[in-house]
Amino acid sequence: MGALPDRWIDWLTVAIALLATGAAGGVLAGLLGVGGGIVIVPVLDYVLGVLGVDVAVRMHVAVATSLATIIPTAIASARAHGRLGAVDHELIGAWGVPIACGAALGALVAARVSSAALTAIFGTAALAIALKMMLPFDGWRLGKRVPRGWRAAPLPASIGMLSALMGIGGGTVSVPAMTLYGEPIHKAVGTAALFGLFISLPGTLSYLLVTPEVDRPWGTVGLVNLPAVLFIAPMTMLFAPVGARIAHALSRRRLALAFGIFLAMVALRMLYRTWMSLNTH
Repeated sequence: MGALPDRWIDWLTVAIALLATGAAGGVLAGLLGVGGGIVIVPVLDYVLGVLGVDVAVRMHVAVATSLATIIPTAIASARAHGRLGAVDHELIGAWGVPIACGAALGALVAARVSSAALTAIFGTAALAIALKMMLPFDGWRLGKRVPRGWRAAPLPASIGMLSALMGIGGGTVSVPAMTLYGEPIHKAVGTAALFGLFISLPGTLSYLLVTPEVDRPWGTVGLVNLPAVLFIAPMTMLFAPVGARIAHALSRRRLALAFGIFLAMVALRMLYRTWMSLNTH
């Protein structure tokens, strides 16, 4: 599980940062259905770097830990959206199993790829989705109804796999996918919040079971850092209902634009980090 840090001030600073991250992640989980991972992953990656964690495992721990924090966040966010009637339970029944299977597979794949590859996947996917949400493509449709049935299973399975690779709750990918098939944005966000549970549970289990050979930060089981989960998760649960209430007070276009702008900023930072990493080796 790694050695304790030499300086207690390191963990004091980290604890404050993680509490703030949990609060921000919780608001975004409720607001956008993203499970907070889109904030938690880059912040954890930065914090672990400050603490001197090996770059070979840093992004892996950030992604795995983020996914673990999404379990309680998804529950709190989905309950808040459910009370507002914004969860498509029929779609949950159709997509739930493929998403969960994809998430379990995605976590196993993530454990075997390089840190730079994970960062590139995170940044590229987030930027593509951000552009879709920011540009005026509201009228674009791939179909009149979200596909269901076994023939449509590759779509939710891919969403689950990519989400586990990125350490996110699924809303980052599933919200645009659902809206492209005509799902109203508020219902897409609410449904994505519950999909976060189908992604985070199997994904976290897979991350807990892997045994990397490199040194990991103290308190890490598999690739999940338990102290970080304990600091972040309560804050995300506390603030997720706040985000849900904000979401239902915003217009469709404003919600999509806010989602896109935030994703673009995070994506560009992660891609810059990947570029710097590749040019220093």
